Amino acid sequence: MKKCLFLSVFVLFSAILTGQELQNSRSTQVVSPEIQDGRVTFRISAPNAQSVSLIGDVMRGLDITAQSVDMVKDENGIWSYTSAPMPSDLYTYSFMVDGVRTIDPNNVYVNRDVATVTSMFIVGNGIGDLYTVNKVPHGTVIKTWYQSPNTVDATVRRLTIYTPPGYETSGQSYPVLYLLHGTGGDEEAWITQGRTAQILDNLIAQGRAAPMIVVMTNGNVNYEAAPGESSLGLHIPIMRPPRYKDGTFELTFPDIIRFVEHSFRVKADKANRAIAGLSMGGYHTMHISRYHPNTFDYMGLFSAAILPPEVQSPVYENIVPTLQTQSRNGYKLYWIAMGTADHLYQSGIDFRKQLDDIGMTYTYRESEGGHTWTNWRLYLTEFVPLLFK
Repeated sequence: MKKCLFLSVFVLFSAILTGQELQNSRSTQVVSPEIQDGRVTFRISAPNAQSVSLIGDVMRGLDITAQSVDMVKDENGIWSYTSAPMPSDLYTYSFMVDGVRTIDPNNVYVNRDVATVTSMFIVGNGIGDLYTVNKVPHGTVIKTWYQSPNTVDATVRRLTIYTPPGYETSGQSYPVLYLLHGTGGDEEAWITQGRTAQILDNLIAQGRAAPMIVVMTNGNVNYEAAPGESSLGLHIPIMRPPRYKDGTFELTFPDIIRFVEHSFRVKADKANRAIAGLSMGGYHTMHISRYHPNTFDYMGLFSAAILPPEVQSPVYENIVPTLQTQSRNGYKLYWIAMGTADHLYQSGIDFRKQLDDIGMTYTYRESEGGHTWTNWRLYLTEFVPLLFK
């Protein structure tokens, strides 16, 4: 009896100590990033490190030209850096600790871009509010599979699909935006890095966009799905997988349209279909929309990689005549956007001249910055309100 009593007291005492330890651990937890009035403080505990710096996309918000900024260590071994007020936006960053890149161990919010993972945060009171989950009606994000019988191995492939708020109960049919990623991306790129669901929820709630379904595809026909989501297992993604621009994706795109129009309540006509993409996705958008020239009324080319084809394929032949056919068939919007610092800037000039030479109408939007998600998220916020008017 005494042994049982002793054990009970010991367990209770141990639980109290454990609880106190956890409480003390929480009270001394490093907070990073900490955002106050647009100023952002970054912190990391590295008492034995000789140098720590802040790197990444975040540098554009610091209004400095350097590629990194040094952090300062305090008496407790905590390194920190506090910015001046930063413009509203979504930012990504990493730390360099004695020359080794690491994510912020105190920030659970991360983005994966191909095989690189970075920490992220949002500064509000501006464009960043569109990338934030707000108290508005929310759509649904679905990860689903479709049969693509026209690919070489007749594979089953994965899609990410956003349905607008109320889709499940409305009984209505909706227009569709097909949204394509860039080189190295997959069907998760736009929903995670692009913040598609948050942007659509907020624009629809503000009355700036028509309720629509958004279909986010995987343009790498050699892969069934994003890394870790296919029969390839936990493979490491690469920038240019086999067959990533061999024409197969463009040729077999009707497989996706048929699946969507069979499985979802959509308005299945040209006036209610849009297609857009970034970089390689812009290249795909241009070729898909002209190769299937009476399919889409809205096209969006975001920093499009309109470069000479790398392989021979029927989809890359007769480019000018098929663009002319697309133009004669008519459409409501051919929207092109490019950053002035984009490495594809000259190719964009060349492509627009080609369109000018054949009298094909388009809307051109030029922004600052380069080949970045900062621009592609911005372009999506501007393109979506133009659709299905």
